[in-house]
Amino acid sequence: MRLAVGTKLGPYEVIALLGAGGMGEVYRAWDPRLARHVAIKALAASLLSNPERLHRFENEARATGMLNHANILAVYDVGTSDGTAYVVTELLEGETLRELLARSALPARKVIECGAQIAQGLAAAHAKGIIHRDLKPENLFITKDGHVKILDFGLAKLMEPLNPCSSIKH
Repeated sequence: MRLAVGTKLGPYEVIALLGAGGMGEVYRAWDPRLARHVAIKALAASLLSNPERLHRFENEARATGMLNHANILAVYDVGTSDGTAYVVTELLEGETLRELLARSALPARKVIECGAQIAQGLAAAHAKGIIHRDLKPENLFITKDGHVKILDFGLAKLMEPLNPCSSIKH
């Protein structure tokens, strides 16, 4: 079910379709409350009756929403509107690592920079007890200004957060 331009999901107004996948569609939308563009991931209506898919969608929103890090996609809101479940995130401009690599190999310096940013994002998730479990080039987004964002925490596993004060006892 594609949402038409102008459709409202809660307070958000759909502007354009950005992409579609097995879980649903992603739209550019307008948030009138904060006067900013956002991305909305809408779960496909056919999946609302699939408990496993719905759990994955909710798990992604919950896991990502627990995180606040420059290298992890920011979640702003979750909700349902007229039977459509959705997650509102920051709007990214750029491309996935898969798309970037399809055009050309990255210079060694860029590989190191991206690797460091990915490691920082994963370390932040692990510190909150969240294991991504689906890290791949399609789930790594390179913004136009060169920042890496980790996407799609749908398969994430929630563990106990690490206690920075704990130590190994001999």
